[in-house]
Amino acid sequence: MSASGSAGSLLIAWQLKDKHVLVIGGGQVASSRVQHVLAAGAKVTVVSPAKGLSEQIKSLIDHSDHPENDNNVIFHDRTFLSTDLDDADMVLTAIDDIELSREIGVSCRARRIPVNVADDPSYCDFYFGSQIRQGPLQIMISTNGKSPKLAHVIRRRIEESVPKGAGEAIEKVGLLREKLRERVPEVGGEVSKRRMRWIAEVCTRWELDDLAGLDVEQIERLLDEGWEKNLVPSRDSLYDDDDA
Repeated sequence: MSASGSAGSLLIAWQLKDKHVLVIGGGQVASSRVQHVLAAGAKVTVVSPAKGLSEQIKSLIDHSDHPENDNNVIFHDRTFLSTDLDDADMVLTAIDDIELSREIGVSCRARRIPVNVADDPSYCDFYFGSQIRQGPLQIMISTNGKSPKLAHVIRRRIEESVPKGAGEAIEKVGLLREKLRERVPEVGGEVSKRRMRWIAEVCTRWELDDLAGLDVEQIERLLDEGWEKNLVPSRDSLYDDDDA
């Protein structure tokens, strides 16, 4: 419980890749929801009369069949039917009909389908926070549905303090971890603990810009000169020979 006596939410990273997300509505709020879940790799079905579609959703629908487009959007030009909930892994409502939205929320809970009812927190199993995204780096600011606008204001302040190369550095450390696992595939035990400690030390001792600048050849050298010798070389010492 918080100091004010109200419980917060459990902030988690929800894996939606190839999951079926049903979006009911086609306006600006629905457009934002669709873009969020598409970015997470979801397969999206939009149910809305065509006359109510935002330009953004129209564009997504128009280009969803293009062979070079990886957007997974199916569109039904009509109002909601209860059968739309069949096979849904997540449901998002963004319509003006409050009573219908609540009915959908109740139906989803009866079927144990996670649901978000826009502008009605009491019918939401989860919220969409204000997000900062830089490559694989994601930061969410949640007010638990109390003040989305204030969450946006706070997000802008936090975003200003996030280093520009943070996302790229995370990508490179992820690659470093993959290469290390190829050399040492064991799971658990002392080797696994040592692997975790070594990666942690690299992240601590190296600057973000230096991590972001790593290429595959440099990663292999870092493993040869660092991991294999049980030490964490500085960037300068690692590349002294190249500068000679």
